[in-house]
Amino acid sequence: MSENTPVTRRVVLTAGSVGMLGASALALSACAPTTSTGAAGGTASTPAASAGSGSAGEIAKLADVPVGQAKSISFGGQDILVAQPSAGKVVAFSSVCPHQGCAVAFASSDFACPCHGSTFDLATGNVTHGPAQKGLSVVAVKVAGDAIVAG
Repeated sequence: MSENTPVTRRVVLTAGSVGMLGASALALSACAPTTSTGAAGGTASTPAASAGSGSAGEIAKLADVPVGQAKSISFGGQDILVAQPSAGKVVAFSSVCPHQGCAVAFASSDFACPCHGSTFDLATGNVTHGPAQKGLSVVAVKVAGDAIVAG
């Protein structure tokens, strides 16, 4: 009834490649970004924007971020840049440079990437000097009383 057929090299290679293809797809999906648009594209949903910390998702006190400046803040397990470009107006961005993933920081009047020299506008997160081709990812925030909260 049953016939003993040898396992050919082709069968082994085909089975192995199908297994590798599935593992590769699984690995690539784990690396998918959590944000999808830059500052010019609107508000992006990020872990920092949706995670709660403190009262009602408080990120910082408004007084802790001087007008015309920014601070790097860890919120919801993510480092974000929170700025107050004008009195009472707050914005926040991911601190990850879209060029090659280096940590961007506030630098006197804008955001700067120390790795390759990209700079980004304080109010919009848009690229002001490359090599980055797109702006920083927006993190939704708002002012609630005297606090900056996820929003």
